[in-house]
Amino acid sequence: MPQYLSPGVYVEEVASASQPIAGVGTSTAGFVGVIPDSINIPAPNPDFDSAKAVSDTNQPAKLNAFQPVAAGEVKLCTNFTEFKKFFGDFSADAGQNVLAHAVYGFFNNGGSRCFVVREKKAGDIANSALAKFEAIDEIAIVAAPGLVDKAVATAVVDHCAEMGDRFAVLDSPDKVEDAKANLDLTKLDPSNKANVLPDNSDYAAFYFPWLQVFDPAEKTQDPQSDGLIYVPPSGHVAGVYARVDTQRGVHKAPANETVRGALGLSYDISKAQQDGLNPQGVNCLRNLNGNIRVWGARTIGGNRNGEWKYVNVRRLFLYLRESIDEGTQWVVFEPNSAELWAKIRRSIGAFLTNVWRSGALFGDTPEQAFYVKCDEETNPPDVRALGQVITEIGVAVVEPAEFVIFRLSQWTGPGG
Repeated sequence: MPQYLSPGVYVEEVASASQPIAGVGTSTAGFVGVIPDSINIPAPNPDFDSAKAVSDTNQPAKLNAFQPVAAGEVKLCTNFTEFKKFFGDFSADAGQNVLAHAVYGFFNNGGSRCFVVREKKAGDIANSALAKFEAIDEIAIVAAPGLVDKAVATAVVDHCAEMGDRFAVLDSPDKVEDAKANLDLTKLDPSNKANVLPDNSDYAAFYFPWLQVFDPAEKTQDPQSDGLIYVPPSGHVAGVYARVDTQRGVHKAPANETVRGALGLSYDISKAQQDGLNPQGVNCLRNLNGNIRVWGARTIGGNRNGEWKYVNVRRLFLYLRESIDEGTQWVVFEPNSAELWAKIRRSIGAFLTNVWRSGALFGDTPEQAFYVKCDEETNPPDVRALGQVITEIGVAVVEPAEFVIFRLSQWTGPGG
């Protein structure tokens, strides 16, 4: 209490009883790649004579050496030009080129911010790259483009689950074939011991097949080629996540969306083939009416994940949890009383009302869409004695309309 010693008018600032909770970002990606200390970037050779045969002395491209940033150094990129400054342009090095196409696809499909780190070998990803990602709270999507080894996939998924505020986007192998080079979808079936699917997780999604894109490096090295190559889809899909988050919200399933920059697919998947893949949590990329679209929105494991089988439901809960966590830090060390409980209910209730208004929660009224309980029942004396304040929150989530069914029949009409 301030002391008043002489007559007069005193104006005081009073803290607002409302403590608004701001929603956290959901579209910042973290990319990991395996890149050597020096890469070769092809540039057009002005001395090339197209009338002569290609030889050691008559090459269509010159290879310029480029040294990327040090291994393990994380860089924020807000556009592809910044990525090129740190990690190089499209190149003749397979690992670097895969990462370059992933980051380019991310920005081309709607992404705006990503953190990128390189390692010299895949074994360093878990203990170095992902460990450094832990300190970057902004990251909400994690991908290791083209690194389809199960050990790497497990490390990425475990990282996301342990952090509890991010989601993994995983790639299928470039070839899913039998010994005769025919498409073998049994390799995407968990009942097959030789399957290439990562372990089930509701913190990750798996996308198949690879995308066909134009590669400037390939065209420069071989001007007579069409310049088309296949690249893993995770970077492009992460960009689709970001685009949908911005345009519709994290509650919207990142599916039935066109993949910008995709010119084809390594395998054309039919509806009948997808019937066996979708329940397993294999999200297919399909060519529908001339457009390459993301045609699946399930976490790895699909139906086995129960209420967490949809990508958008899991990511919505990550958004809610992280937003409430960051927006209620003011509660720590406050007097644990009925007044504090009321403030908590008011802050979280206002935040969830805005979430409901965005269309993320089911119900005609806020009361139908969520509840927030923080009172004497959730905080009895024994709980308060431990220095704890417990709030119970329930939300009714809107799930995607994955199967749209129209029942048609003939009708003779009133006079029939």
